[in-house]
Amino acid sequence: PMQILTYMEGEVKVRETELKPRMGFLYPIVTHNISVFINATREQDSGQYMVVVNVADDDSRGTENIGIINLVVLVPPAAPSCQLHGDPAVGANVTLSCTSEKGKPSPTYEWQRAPPNLRFFFPPAQDHAKGTLKLTNLSLEMSGIYLCTARNRAGSANCSIALEV
Repeated sequence: PMQILTYMEGEVKVRETELKPRMGFLYPIVTHNISVFINATREQDSGQYMVVVNVADDDSRGTENIGIINLVVLVPPAAPSCQLHGDPAVGANVTLSCTSEKGKPSPTYEWQRAPPNLRFFFPPAQDHAKGTLKLTNLSLEMSGIYLCTARNRAGSANCSIALEV
C-alpha cells in the first residue's frame, strides 16, 4: 500500500504521484465527510483503495477505523477491425471477424447485415465472445454490407465490411 492523500493538523497533502493533480477531498474536512474524488480517471487508476481514520484522543485503533473500496475503471471498446477470411465464391464458406484492441470489461460482438436486406445472426453462426460470423454455402443474395458492433458497459464502436460473392 502507498499513502496518497492525508489530512493532518489542518493540512491536506497529496503525494507526488500521477494522481496528485487529479485527486483530493470532495468536501472540506470540517464537514466530517472524507469522500475523495479522482478526476480524468484512467484504466490504471483501477485498484483497491483504503481509508484509515485516526482521530486525536481516540483509543480505538481497530478495524472499525478502516474502509476499503475496489475501483474498476471501465474503458469503452476501441474501434474494431473487421476482416474476411476465406474465398467468397458461390457455395463456399467464409468467416467474418471483428476484434477490438481495447475495452474493459472485454467487449462482446454482434454482427448484422445492413439494410436494405437487414438480417440478424444467432449462435452457432455468430460467436459473441470471439467476434466471428460464419457464413456457409454462399449465394449471390448474401452479398452486401455486414456491420459489427463491439459493446461493453462503457460504450460501443462499429466497423463494417463489404461481402461480394
